[in-house]
Amino acid sequence: MLKEALFYESFSDGKVKCLLCPHGCVIPQGALGLCRARENRDGKLFTHIYGECAAVNMDPIEKKPLFHFYPGSSILSVGTIYCNFSCKFCQNWHLVRGEVITEYISPERIVEAALAYKSVGIAYTYNEPTIWYEFVYDSSRLAKEKGLKNVLVTNGFIEEAPLKELLPFIDAMNIDLKAPSDDFYKRLCGGRVDPVLRTIEIANSSCLVEVTNLLVTGENDSDGDIRLIVDLLCDIDPLIPLHFSRYFPQYKMTNPPTPPSRLYRAYEIARERMPYVYLGNLWEERYETTYCLKCGKPLVRRRGYSILENNLDGKRCRFCGAENRFVV
Repeated sequence: MLKEALFYESFSDGKVKCLLCPHGCVIPQGALGLCRARENRDGKLFTHIYGECAAVNMDPIEKKPLFHFYPGSSILSVGTIYCNFSCKFCQNWHLVRGEVITEYISPERIVEAALAYKSVGIAYTYNEPTIWYEFVYDSSRLAKEKGLKNVLVTNGFIEEAPLKELLPFIDAMNIDLKAPSDDFYKRLCGGRVDPVLRTIEIANSSCLVEVTNLLVTGENDSDGDIRLIVDLLCDIDPLIPLHFSRYFPQYKMTNPPTPPSRLYRAYEIARERMPYVYLGNLWEERYETTYCLKCGKPLVRRRGYSILENNLDGKRCRFCGAENRFVV
């Protein structure tokens, strides 16, 4: 569905500048922005993916991954097509390239479905949800009115103004911090790191934020890279939950899968400064369990997306009574 976009400015020559993400695309008449979701029509910017859903599923909240947000719950997850990044290792490249059929679903229907399935809320995921901004904004606002939670799984590459306008309706975010350097972002993703760090910092003061770092073999998995990621996050907030995820060859990347030893090492390095650290795509209970930041006992034991044991009393540890960072 076509809808006039938010956050753009028009020029006298008919071009428009998109102000949604840091790419700041200047788009001639009849052309698309870099994300392919926004189009200049007669000097106005339109999104042509409003409500166009490519995937709708009920997922475990742990799949996002969010380990500190209503553990063990299920959430209605929706996504569309396209992205403002071009990651060579993208696991949802068929969505990013727009090679799937979409179906229009209104915000009202999405919210009705979440209520009918007794979902904790709605997760905007699978592709990059910020390029779906107008739909996410309308849906999340309506969901909030109905008592539902809203979750973004995002690359964090969004300008400050639209982010701040959306945040009052967002309860949790998992943000990809792909690497500590612009070199990685420019070569492999078509982006920059500083806007992502800004998003993490701003969002962390408004909602629960968890961060995922995919360790791509030979690219961002050195001890130095890992320490830089940890340092950057600790400068913002050392209590941010950090997920190191195992890479497997996808799309245009043929580097071998991340050796488990690299993930174990990342875990050790991060745990020196951060209490909430996890390893993804390994399916090992030890590295998926949340430990109390005070007494060190297991608060939430996980295996994959399953909760094996929950020792939370609200946000507090049942063993020592210490409050831990959870939204429950």
